[in-house]
Amino acid sequence: MSIQIRLSGLSFCILNRTKHIVEHLEYIPLGKKGTPFELLNLLKTTIENNSVFNQEFESVLCIHQNEMSTLVPQSLFDENQLANYLKFNAKILKTDFLSYDSIAANESVNVYVPWVNLNNYLFDTFGSFVYKHASTILIETILDHSSDNEAVSLFINVDELHFEIIAANDTQLIFYNAFDYSTAEDFIYYILFTIEQLKLDTETVPVYLSGQISESDDLYKILYKYVRFVSFVAPKFKYRFAENLQPEFKHQEFMILNSF
Repeated sequence: MSIQIRLSGLSFCILNRTKHIVEHLEYIPLGKKGTPFELLNLLKTTIENNSVFNQEFESVLCIHQNEMSTLVPQSLFDENQLANYLKFNAKILKTDFLSYDSIAANESVNVYVPWVNLNNYLFDTFGSFVYKHASTILIETILDHSSDNEAVSLFINVDELHFEIIAANDTQLIFYNAFDYSTAEDFIYYILFTIEQLKLDTETVPVYLSGQISESDDLYKILYKYVRFVSFVAPKFKYRFAENLQPEFKHQEFMILNSF
């Protein structure tokens, strides 16, 4: 089972590895930008009131999706300097617990702040489990998807309150960042600014979308107005889906579905 936790809500995914079938996939929105305390209450309520979680899981993965992360080249990484890496682009407290993931695909280390209260609850409920930052999974997945691209491509993963943007080509990570937004104008501003800073061309750069965005959204419409080549990421799943799952989930829940 994988559990994705972001400030806008929770996602749950259960994969039957014996049958290679995703049996349960669910998104529970919080309806606002929540706090770790509110997320913990939502997590408890969901798990304790749904019989699908009353089973033994071979493994449990918790995905922390927040803005408190930064990438460090493996060659420069020092485990004793976690706070120094993170303090330049995230507000951290002396009491914050810091962790990191190794990203073999581009020989980097992702330093971040996990939500300890949520980790503690999951440990008490399921026992030993693994946790990662969402950007670790996203970067690994996108580098795999960009392996056949000789030119630079942009990949944008959209959530209700923020989005991640990656520039990559041929398994090389060129750029990664995450932005909060509240309007379509915010959304396109950050994308066009990124394209400008990377010296790319809106007439030629391909942009691939995943997450909570569709062709009928204002976000898609304003993006397509300013960028010529916009499409959706073609997933590379190695498993099947239960017949009762909504087809759009495969696109909306791109990150958690690539966590296995």
